[in-house]
Amino acid sequence: MKLTMTTGLLALAGLLAPPASPAPVAMGTKQFTSLFPIDDDWTFSEDGDNDFFPLNDGHFVILEGELGGELTHLEITALDEVKTIGGIDCRVVEEVELIDDELVEISRNYFAVCEQTQDVFYFGEDVDIYDNGVIVSHAGSWLAYSNGATPGIIMPGRILLGSRYYQEVAIGVAEDRAEVTEYPEKARTPAGTFTGCVKMEESTPLEPGHFGYKTYAPEIGLVRDGHLKLIAWGD
Repeated sequence: MKLTMTTGLLALAGLLAPPASPAPVAMGTKQFTSLFPIDDDWTFSEDGDNDFFPLNDGHFVILEGELGGELTHLEITALDEVKTIGGIDCRVVEEVELIDDELVEISRNYFAVCEQTQDVFYFGEDVDIYDNGVIVSHAGSWLAYSNGATPGIIMPGRILLGSRYYQEVAIGVAEDRAEVTEYPEKARTPAGTFTGCVKMEESTPLEPGHFGYKTYAPEIGLVRDGHLKLIAWGD
């Protein structure tokens, strides 16, 4: 389940040279930043300080929503696990999705926050798709510096209205991108009403014409995802 603006990023040093990445992709008149090299002077943390995307061990959010008579339950948890990708320690964030109490997906996502810019970089994910309790697919899995993929940004350190950027840069596999459409925004959920939120419109060239919307609240993270709304959170 898956969303910077340019921050003067320089070339990656000391790691694998970034493979060729696509130029910004046009969608009508819109373009999305798609290449985010990393300065060799930057430092990264698996915990970090990005207000809209907490990565501290144990932080979790739970969202639920009903659509078409089906109840979707989504749990997102920052695990006490670290995965090193390209020399950078990333927090493992697990997403578990159930529909009508039946497990449909578990994904392990890899994030790290740049201490200089506060951008949260997305380094990949491992996906397990379930049917009747059995893993049937790993569709959407990708890893930065493998098979031509490069890091994306899941949450920028500075929120700018109208900014457009790729979250995942794995051509033909995972190409989610986001546009900041509302900030500051108010979000009402069963768990409470939150102010100062940021709302994103998500899309992907792999599914032209399909759009999704996510809202993030300060110090909490994701509070709305389409028809899903926050019902609980904690650390």
